Amino acid sequence: MPSKKYFLLIASLLASASPTIFARSALAPLPQAVATEEQHLPPARIRDTLSDYQGWLNSVAERHAVAGLATAVVIDDKVVLERTVGYADASTQKPITPDTVFRLASLSKAFATALTGLLIQDGKLSWDTKLVDVLPYFKLKDAQAGAQATVSDILGQRLGLPHNTYDSMLEGDVSYEELVRKLDEVDMACGVGQCYGYQNVAFGMIGDIVLARTGDFFYRLVDKRIFHPLGMTTASYGLAALESSQSWARPHRPSANGWIPFEPTETYYRVAPAAGVNASLRDMEKWLIAQMGGRPDVLPQSLLDMLHTPGVATPTELHATPWRSARLKSAYYALGWRVYNYGGETLIFHAGAVAGYRTMIGFFPKYHAGVVTLWNSTGPVPSGLMPMVFDSLLGLPHVDWAGVEGAASPKAASRKSSKTRSTKKQH
Repeated sequence: MPSKKYFLLIASLLASASPTIFARSALAPLPQAVATEEQHLPPARIRDTLSDYQGWLNSVAERHAVAGLATAVVIDDKVVLERTVGYADASTQKPITPDTVFRLASLSKAFATALTGLLIQDGKLSWDTKLVDVLPYFKLKDAQAGAQATVSDILGQRLGLPHNTYDSMLEGDVSYEELVRKLDEVDMACGVGQCYGYQNVAFGMIGDIVLARTGDFFYRLVDKRIFHPLGMTTASYGLAALESSQSWARPHRPSANGWIPFEPTETYYRVAPAAGVNASLRDMEKWLIAQMGGRPDVLPQSLLDMLHTPGVATPTELHATPWRSARLKSAYYALGWRVYNYGGETLIFHAGAVAGYRTMIGFFPKYHAGVVTLWNSTGPVPSGLMPMVFDSLLGLPHVDWAGVEGAASPKAASRKSSKTRSTKKQH
């Protein structure tokens, strides 16, 4: 599969710079999310990392390990590497470009929490606003606990419900509006605020809260307060907007004859705050810069500190993948972000998955260094690339987490990819 390179080395920079999971008790003390003195990575290490990353991406392209992929490395508010591989549509061989729009899946959650924080600064609501005071339909099986549930409980994934409550019914075409009114039929996994339980349907209630408190639709406010001021010109919400983009990445599944595009599904667009954003690599470069503090006019540092502060412990993350098992010393959910102790450094991270799309974003606040990767096919190979970049930037021992350095045929890569379910739950 041919690849298309967009490699931007900044010379000045290189010259200078499941079961219920209970909180906190099972892990090391809370890591510092943002209150860390900023430092610069060694320029030679940056240069070597970028060179190695290009080689790993070449291997991905040669192995046909993805239908298409777009990735960028951002350091000190500069895009130091921008690269695309493969196709937006393998059937027509239309290439991925930096402006090709992907579904972000659960990377959408950070846009929801950022908007909420901006509205809180406006005085429209607070992190402690009780859901029952805003949403007449909201109930939990434990009525007393439900009466105390807050905005931060849904955005911090600590509402007390079992993981991915009602996701399977949402995928079965039951409406969000019906499901969110049935939360009181679900047995609680723990008390509100007492344990981690990842949600999409319940997370979507922030859209209803925003409408109730502002009189405006959630997606319009994200466009007004985040997309437009950051210059995310191809970012949007919804399936219609995706398909009307000038260049958009079709989802693909593997076959004996290569990657086959298929029609994207509406399912998780129906919980837009949780999984409804579409964006290109160029959009996500700007988002990454803003999340690392480079656009305080849009996202002030005080808000970022709140969004990135560790909340509920997520210890199963410590063993979810080989690279997590080897590198993570602690894992928490914040507000639309995960907070890891990665090799002794604080990593702000999230991943996403919907049918035919995978996404990852992560950054080290201490070093103002981050990576974003978007791809439009199933398969595990690209998910190992980001920790390889992290390891190299931090000077940790090299491990081929993506499996791209040994000999492997394209057919073998496709067979491995075919074992991954296209309906994988959101991260």
